[in-house]
Amino acid sequence: MKLYSYFRSSAAFRVRIALNLKGLEYEQLPINLREGEQKSEEFKAVNPLGLVPALETEQGALGQSLAIMEWLDEAWPQTPLLPDDSWQKARVRAMAYSIACDIHPLDNLRVLKYLKTNFDQSEDDVTTWYHHWIAQGFDALEQQVEAAPFCVGDKPTLADICLIPQVSNAKRFSMNLTSYPKIVGIWEHCMTMDAFKQAVPENQPDSM
Repeated sequence: MKLYSYFRSSAAFRVRIALNLKGLEYEQLPINLREGEQKSEEFKAVNPLGLVPALETEQGALGQSLAIMEWLDEAWPQTPLLPDDSWQKARVRAMAYSIACDIHPLDNLRVLKYLKTNFDQSEDDVTTWYHHWIAQGFDALEQQVEAAPFCVGDKPTLADICLIPQVSNAKRFSMNLTSYPKIVGIWEHCMTMDAFKQAVPENQPDSM
């Protein structure tokens, strides 16, 4: 499999974690979002949305990190990313979706660039925007997650896979996380695991 990725992309970070947890081999093909490589006709032939990640498989290419991870979970059911229990499974999906659908889209690179370029916002203004939406999401998640080691249960799930990149980004933007002891505890535990450590941005081939 080939993973089209950008080292700082939260969504690509998620897929790297999932692939690592399942012990699957993949080739990583960097797409530099800051230089606009995602807009090239060559990449859009792989993913017409012009977004990373995209996973190229024998069956074709697939975009959207959650769809990719659910497909991986069905195709390689060993080391499952979702609990067996239907209620716990729904809880995991609810947490994962709240991060991937409610927090991340407001704070991703193209939105932050748009704020600067089209609305003439300063770096401080953009950071304030970023912190606001992270805090709103984390305020709710802190009440929903269980205590460490993981968001739900005693094994990493889609919820943890979505949470860790978001915490990593919050730290990169110097956000104070002292109000979120359970989230921080989960992050600290996950960062002891090779599957998560190998997926962090600074360990990617295109890390700058």
